[in-house]
Amino acid sequence: MRKFLAVLAVAGVLTFGVTNVVNAQDDSTTQEMAEDTANAAAAVEEEVVEEPAAEEPVPAAIEEEAPEVEKTFHQAVKQKFIEGDAGFMSFVALALILGLAIVIERIIYLSMSSSNTSKLVNDVETALNTGGVEAAKDICRNTAGPVASIFYQGLDRYDEGIEMVEKSVIAYGGVQVGQLEKNVSWISLFIALAPMLGFFGTVIGMIGAFDAIAAANNISPGIVAVGIGQALITTVSGLLVAMVLQVFYNYIVSKIDSITNDMEDASISLIDILVKYQHNNK
Repeated sequence: MRKFLAVLAVAGVLTFGVTNVVNAQDDSTTQEMAEDTANAAAAVEEEVVEEPAAEEPVPAAIEEEAPEVEKTFHQAVKQKFIEGDAGFMSFVALALILGLAIVIERIIYLSMSSSNTSKLVNDVETALNTGGVEAAKDICRNTAGPVASIFYQGLDRYDEGIEMVEKSVIAYGGVQVGQLEKNVSWISLFIALAPMLGFFGTVIGMIGAFDAIAAANNISPGIVAVGIGQALITTVSGLLVAMVLQVFYNYIVSKIDSITNDMEDASISLIDILVKYQHNNK
């Protein structure tokens, strides 16, 4: 009986111990799971809290790294115009505008004055042989250009003799050359005037720079920068205007020379045609 009770006691102790161990393990496991859950939740909360903090400096970094917007050509020219002193730059700009206006007018006039002189000479000779002087005059009257006008004046003096035709052609040719060269001298004036205006602004800017030095009793770069900048900008502007107008001036002069040569060659051809026509009608 005692042995049986001892066995039951031992069994109870073992069962209680195992149960406590299991319960302890379960409690520790549960506690560990709870701690893990709490840690995970805390980590999530930290990430949620930290995400805005991590994203906040991104726009600032992007703004710092973003390149500055480049100025357009119009904006850059406007800024330099203001920096160069609008008073002097206005005169330089006026020289450019007036010069370009005359250039455009001359180019249009010279383009309209150009003609196919070889075709005109052939047409006049054919009309003269088939319909006489009046038919040739009709051809010249209906053709634009200085060459046709010179031909008409020469044919109109045919009844007065070849010598009068030649004098008329020479005289009216001089008139047409004067029309071709009209206002071209103004372009050369603006070519010379633009750099002078630029140099004048340069001198004024340097005077202002030295006045600033005298007033501040200091030769630091910041004091003289404004005056020197104005001086350089006006000089560059004047030279740029002169170069642009010089290119167009040379083109116009070469065009006038070309038309003048065509007029002279055509005039000689007209005299030869009239001499031949007069000889055939004798």
